[in-house]
Formats: sequence, structure tokens, C-alpha cells
Amino acid sequence: MEQLNQTMITFFIIKGISDVLELQLPIFILVLLIYLMTLGGNMTILFLVCLDHHLHTPMYFFLANLSIIDMCSATVTLHTMLLMGITGHRTISYISCIAQIYFFGCFVSEELLFLTVMSYDRYVAVCNPLRYTLIMNQKMCAILASVCWVLGFLEIIPYAVLVTGFTCYNSNVVNHFFCDMVPVIKLSCSDTSVLKTLFIVEGAVILALGPFFLTVISYIFIISAILRIRSSSGRRKSFYTCSSHLTVVILLYTTLIYQYLKPITPESMEYNKLLSLFNAGAVPVLNPLIYSLKNKDVKAAFRRKVYSFVQLYK
Repeated sequence: MEQLNQTMITFFIIKGISDVLELQLPIFILVLLIYLMTLGGNMTILFLVCLDHHLHTPMYFFLANLSIIDMCSATVTLHTMLLMGITGHRTISYISCIAQIYFFGCFVSEELLFLTVMSYDRYVAVCNPLRYTLIMNQKMCAILASVCWVLGFLEIIPYAVLVTGFTCYNSNVVNHFFCDMVPVIKLSCSDTSVLKTLFIVEGAVILALGPFFLTVISYIFIISAILRIRSSSGRRKSFYTCSSHLTVVILLYTTLIYQYLKPITPESMEYNKLLSLFNAGAVPVLNPLIYSLKNKDVKAAFRRKVYSFVQLYK
């Protein structure tokens, strides 16, 4: 496509997962099921944490925030594919595209920050159990959560500002199923060196590797403390309290590393779409499943609420 200047760019065309006509209905059904499962699973976690007093602890307070982030992130990314499946239109306005880039980046940043805070919570629980309630009091939890929310939204502002400064595009066809930053950068014929440098220095080092190393450091201390426990039952119990969080951390960071920290090629762009679908859809579905299937407290709270609901309508 010939070069287009910014005044002509009023909308982008979302290419989607596949151009094959026969696959559009199965893809739409799959995405719809993923989205409904994301909402259902995370709303269940949120409902249980809010209503069951046994779950009014710092760990589940942060988990409830994580559920909100997962629902918002899935809504920001998957709603484009759902609208495409319903209306058949693949266009998105320029402003909506920039907004999608910004909010998706915000919610990814929020998730990394909250997982880091949750790793600190697990560190205090395992390494300083006698001082846990003193350290992780309500005020501290509120401060940590507030910092995560505010910092997550502020960190992405420079990226959105730089993207809006692009003056020309080689094409308006986004090779993705939503407006992600990398495929939009690939379309621009403007000087993107500043944005790419910011993406590497501030994005990879601060937004991703910073929380990653803080999480790793927390788990080094946690594992060291667990290994010092003499009884095998004590070691199993301590590790069990961290296993759900550790599983989610490994799952999220693995997909982000493969998706964003490798060279961008035409072949990798197609591969990244599948990774993005997994990251945007499957990870928010798996989070509540991991925390519910591996957590006795959540399962017990669910049984209590089901039992009280049944008793109410008997």
C-alpha cells in the first residue's frame, strides 16, 4: 500500500487471527467462550473474596485486584474480535486504536506489579510468619494496591504520547486481532527510534525485568526459608501457600518473554498473534482455575456459598 500521511489515517483495519473465511465462525465461538469463562471465573473469585470473611486476608485482597485486571485486560483485547464476528466490520478508529494500546499496556503493567506485590506478601508469610499480620496490615495493603494502580496507568503514558506523534504510515492494516504497540510501530514510516529505545529501556528493563527480579529475589528467600524447615509436612505446607502464585508468575512471564523479547520478523508476527491470544484470553481464564483448584481456602469458600445459596432457596 502506498504511503499514507497522518491526516488520511482516521481508522485502522484489524486483520484478525486468520483471513480464511471458513475459520471465522469457529474463531468467534472460541473467543466468545474464552471471554465468558474469563468473566465467570474471575467474577467468582471476586465474589468469594468480597463476601466470605475467611478470605479477608492480604493474599486474597491482592487476588481480587488481579481478577479485576484480568477481566479488564480481556475486555480491552477480545471485544474487538467479538465485534468483528458480530458485525463483520474490521475497522477501528484512530483514537480507539491508541486507547486500546494504552489500556492494554496499563493492564499488563498492573498485572506484573500486583504479582510482584503478591510475591512480597508470600515472602512475609513464609519468612516472617509471626510478624505477618503486623507488616501486612490493612493500611499497608491499601498503599501497595494504590501504588500498583497509579504506577501502572502512569508508566504507559509516554508510549501513547509517542505513538500519537507518528506523522505517517505505510499502511493502515494492523496484522493483529487488536491494536497492539508492536504491529502499529511496524506500520509507521515515521522515526520510531525514540519509542523503540523507550520500549527496550523502560519497558523491558523497568516494567518487565524490574518486577521479575523482585519476584525472583522474593522466591530465593522463600525457598531458602522452606528448605530450613525440618519437617517434610511443614515444607509442603509452606510451599503449598506459594504454589498457585508461582504457577501464575511462570505462566505470564513465559508468554511475555516469547512474545516481546525476541526479534520481530514477518513469521514471528503471525506466531505472536497466537501468543497474544493465549496471553489475552487463556491466561485470565487459567488464573482463577489455578487459584481455585490449588487452594483449599477458595474451594471451601465456594462450597460454603453454594451451600448457603441452596439452603436459602429450599
